[in-house]
Amino acid sequence: MKHIRNFCIIAHIDHGKSTLADRLLEITKTVSSRDMEAQVLDDMDLEKERGITIKSHAIQMDYTYKGEKYVLNLIDTPGHVDFSYEVSRSIASCEGALLIVDAAQGIQAQTISNLYLALEHDLEIIPILNKIDLPSAEPEVVKDQIVDLLGCKREDILAASGKTGLGVAEILEAVVERIPSPKGEEDKPLQALIFDSVFNPFRGIIAYYKVVNGVIRKGQKVKFFNTGSEYNADEIGILRLGLEPRNEVRTGDVGYIISGIKNAREVKVGDTITTVENPCSQGIQGFEDVKPMVFAGIYPVDTDDYEELRYSMEKLQLNDASLTWEPEASAALGFGFRCGFLGMLHMEIVQERLEREFNMTVITTVPNVSYIAYTTTGERIDMHNPSDMPDPTKLDNIEEPYIKASIITKAEFVGAIIKLCMEKRGTMLNQNYLTTDRVEMVFEMPLGEIVFDFYDKLKSISKGYASFDYHPLNYRQSDLIKLDILINGDQVDALSALIHRSRAHEFGKKICEKLKELIPRQQFQIAIQAAIGSKIVARENISAIRKDVTAKCYGGDISRKRKLLEKQKEGKKRMRQIGAVEVPQSAFMAVLKLD
Repeated sequence: MKHIRNFCIIAHIDHGKSTLADRLLEITKTVSSRDMEAQVLDDMDLEKERGITIKSHAIQMDYTYKGEKYVLNLIDTPGHVDFSYEVSRSIASCEGALLIVDAAQGIQAQTISNLYLALEHDLEIIPILNKIDLPSAEPEVVKDQIVDLLGCKREDILAASGKTGLGVAEILEAVVERIPSPKGEEDKPLQALIFDSVFNPFRGIIAYYKVVNGVIRKGQKVKFFNTGSEYNADEIGILRLGLEPRNEVRTGDVGYIISGIKNAREVKVGDTITTVENPCSQGIQGFEDVKPMVFAGIYPVDTDDYEELRYSMEKLQLNDASLTWEPEASAALGFGFRCGFLGMLHMEIVQERLEREFNMTVITTVPNVSYIAYTTTGERIDMHNPSDMPDPTKLDNIEEPYIKASIITKAEFVGAIIKLCMEKRGTMLNQNYLTTDRVEMVFEMPLGEIVFDFYDKLKSISKGYASFDYHPLNYRQSDLIKLDILINGDQVDALSALIHRSRAHEFGKKICEKLKELIPRQQFQIAIQAAIGSKIVARENISAIRKDVTAKCYGGDISRKRKLLEKQKEGKKRMRQIGAVEVPQSAFMAVLKLD
């Protein structure tokens, strides 16, 4: 036990977590030089293409220090705010964390929020200054920032470079010396915390866990504490680059279990595994349930694929515990699911994974957040979708969720960022200078305003320097109205949005203009209208494609031409009554990028 160390790597996006993990695996010879590649732990094509980590990855390394053998369990975590749930689960299964700060960029918003997560779990923090080989690195300035943030000594900060491998050996020594070994007792009843699970088409569901107390042996009958289901431990083992079977996994170790579970609903991340013959009295306090921030509908392009999509969503949820969904139906799109995501990037990734891993082509509706509506009779309604909104005559008021956002940026961009946040109905709480050139600003703003294009705008205003992090506050009363989009007189419920009254006109006009560009022209004129209740606030027309019916009339009396044109006009009128307009997928997504 005293030779085990469990630790994770936390940092802001793009500060070099995965690269440093590669070097650690190289030095401990966990991965042979033949299997070595950049971002070796990121096993999804999507992660390699975008250069981001989406899933946490656990791997075990052997390391010899001062003649003694140590087992190091490393978990590489994502840096993006949308995947912070992955980080919180990794932190719950570790005793220490490497906090990595880029020597060129300094401390950013996600660095701070991940650090607080780790401190809440009483982890031992080892600060590391990465990328010191860059010409633009400012190691002394960034060291001051780390000392201010952590209150540690300057000599505790390790300097390293993930790219060249400089200083990586010192990191491994610090892990052994500073991080405590796991606390747990082998003779107690088995308690193992499930922190992740994956689906294998041949072997069923594989659950990853950390043994907190006791020992788990191959062939034992085990029980999942919260669901109460019992299974046989057909195969157990530890996580190397692949899965490595063992006969027992002892206290403090991180391992996997295969027990032939086929149903995705039976494995809950955060559950406790115990044995049937000697069960533990209570489960481990795992992680709280995830709170989705953004809701959107996902529909199959072909309605016959609905069951197939449900099956794919169940598989995906197993691998991505922060995805929540429930069935819903829409008049325009048929049957589908209302899904909850942690943010816009999360939503994009889920859509791409459905297409790549399950060959499902899906239509995504306009994202929104959940609101609370109160009726005049005092009834409370949770609205995840604008179509849930009660009749305006019975509506008393609507409350929307607010968040506290912290933005860290260079001093020169402060004015532009304040202007952006004010436009999004934000109020500034405070502003403090971390160094002469770096400012942290804290705002309170409605979550619904960030959902659309806030993050993209923030990045472009600040030339990519601003970092952004947020956490939910509470619900507050707001003057919100439902804006409907009518195409050819029919309401398209998938394009409806709940929006603040002051912005409804402008928003309606922009959507109509955008749809005019995107909807293909038909044989008849199409009217696109934005309406609040029965009042039309904006309108655009898509003119008809006309066949030149008078081409064959040259010379002769004008009445011959008129007769043909009148006949055509009659036909267009009839066509308009029975003609249906196909709305392309790009039109549903266009609402996000209006400017």
